[in-house]
Amino acid sequence: MPVLGLGVWQMTAGSETEQAVEWALEAGYRHIDTASMYRNEQSVGAALRRSGLPREHVFVTTKLMPTHLSAARELDKSLGRLSLDYVDLYLIHWPLPLRSARLWRELESLHQRGLAREIGISNFGLDRLGKLMRGASRMPAVDQVQFSPFQYRRRLLDYCLEQGIVFEAYSPLERGKGLQDPTITAVAERLGRTPAQVMLRWAIQHQAVVIPKSSRKERIFSNAQLFDFELADNDMRILDALDRTNGSAQARG
Repeated sequence: MPVLGLGVWQMTAGSETEQAVEWALEAGYRHIDTASMYRNEQSVGAALRRSGLPREHVFVTTKLMPTHLSAARELDKSLGRLSLDYVDLYLIHWPLPLRSARLWRELESLHQRGLAREIGISNFGLDRLGKLMRGASRMPAVDQVQFSPFQYRRRLLDYCLEQGIVFEAYSPLERGKGLQDPTITAVAERLGRTPAQVMLRWAIQHQAVVIPKSSRKERIFSNAQLFDFELADNDMRILDALDRTNGSAQARG
C-alpha cells in the first residue's frame, strides 16, 4: 500500500476529479482513494484508463456506505463505475451500530472471492474497532481516520500499530486550516519546506499512510515531495504538542 495517495473527497465528478487523478499519477502517486458516497468513482476510473498504467501499478480504494443492505451489490456497482475487476482496498465508510459486524462478514466474503484484495474500516475509534474485531475472522487491514498534528489520535495509532493494522490519515492537512498555523509555518520556513509538506511528513514519521486532497496541479506535485527530508525529533515533539484531542477522541466524518 503506497504511503502517499490522492484523496478525492468533495471533488466534483468529471473534469475536476479526472484532471486531479491524472496530475497525481503524473507526479508519481500510485494510490487513489475514493468512495461511493463521493459520486466520482466513474471519473477516477476514466482517469486510470487514460493513464495507460498497468492495473497492478495503481492502488485503488473505495468505500461502502454502511446504510446499504448488500456489500456485494454495492461493490459490484463501484467496480462497474471504476471499470475495474477488483479494488485493492474496500472499506466500511463509518461504523453503524448493529450493522458493522454483519457488513464485515460480507467484506470477508468479498475478499475471499478476490473482488477486494484487502478490506478495512474508516472512522472507527478504539471502542468500535475493538467490538468489530471480537466477532471477526479476519483483522481489518486498514483503519482510515482523520489524523493531523491537531487530531493526533495516539491511543488509536498505537493500538493499530500493535495489531498490525495500517493507520491511514485522511484530512492530514486539517482541510487546509493547519497550513496557516504559526508553529507549523515556523518549522516549514526553517526547513525550506511548505507547511503541507511538514504536516504530511509528520504523519508519515508516525507510520501513517496519508491521502491529502487537492485538485490544484502545483499542490499535488508539491505534496509528493516528502521523501527527501525528515523532521528532527524536536520538531516532531513541537508538532505533537499541537494536539487538541489528548489522543483519545474517536474519528468522525
